[in-house]
Amino acid sequence: MQHFCTLFNSGYLSRGLAMYHSLVRQGADFHLYIFAFDDASDALLRRLELPHATVISLQEFETPDLLAVKGTRTAGEYCWTCTSFTIWHCIHTFALDHCTYVDADLLFFANPKVLTDEMGENSVLITAHRYAAEYDQSENSGIYCVQFVTFKNTPDGLATLAWWMNACLEWCYARFEDGKFGDQKYLDDWTERFAGVHVLAHAGGGVAPWNSVDYACENVNEQVFVRKSGEQAVPLVFYHFHDFRYCVDGSFRLTAEQYRLPEGIVRYVYGPYIQALSAAESQIIATDPTAVFHEPPMVLKWIKVSLSRRIQFRLRGRYKNYTKKNALT
Repeated sequence: MQHFCTLFNSGYLSRGLAMYHSLVRQGADFHLYIFAFDDASDALLRRLELPHATVISLQEFETPDLLAVKGTRTAGEYCWTCTSFTIWHCIHTFALDHCTYVDADLLFFANPKVLTDEMGENSVLITAHRYAAEYDQSENSGIYCVQFVTFKNTPDGLATLAWWMNACLEWCYARFEDGKFGDQKYLDDWTERFAGVHVLAHAGGGVAPWNSVDYACENVNEQVFVRKSGEQAVPLVFYHFHDFRYCVDGSFRLTAEQYRLPEGIVRYVYGPYIQALSAAESQIIATDPTAVFHEPPMVLKWIKVSLSRRIQFRLRGRYKNYTKKNALT
């Protein structure tokens, strides 16, 4: 069995639920430990009684050390601070031989076991950003992305994890400072600092807005494949929907305006994601019609500043990274 953990609050509820169901759809033998970061998401998730999930409240999880720094961090910074602690909590509370942290805004298109199998006898798995040259932010944001990271319950795995926990307690903020950024820049030297750290090689793990321009994407018999230039096509295992935002009037910003998304990625990856979110929303509303399940909708300021953008968006239902819900479903 694969053991995963994630964390989110009501603002990411539909995303987290869509991620969970994508693991179910891929036939994974898994259990997901969900750390609910507000009371509303905790209550709703428990009512859903997800068969492959355990819901963990802040009251069950927070340690005195975490509570001591909580007031000094924003909500986002506190989530980053807690990431390593969620993995430690799962391994020790539930006697797991390993645990993989996954961001709530991932969607799985294939069984992720192929990724953790790649670790072999190593104790830690990390994933590189693999920035496209035009979007390289590794200097400030880090070589590696805390999106899918595995730790085994071994001396090497626990030593690395304990070091990360202590580092994040000391400093974890949403700014670049003294070679640090959030919980993420700490990973930059792990392959030299610690034994048993493996960097994921599978090209289908970790496709995201910052590297999608490097991939051709196609759907073959209901399986999404990606291929980098000069390489063989491989199944897309997961996509990271970084900076995806709900917008007003039933529309979405697929990602930040700076990123150029290939049409194949929009069609075969973002289209299914919007469908997955819609299914999650229906499940949530059926359980509690008053539930909050995403962030406050963005206004379409970037579209409205230009008459040409407004016209194209109205007529086509899409303009660059903005789309109406029915334009991709």
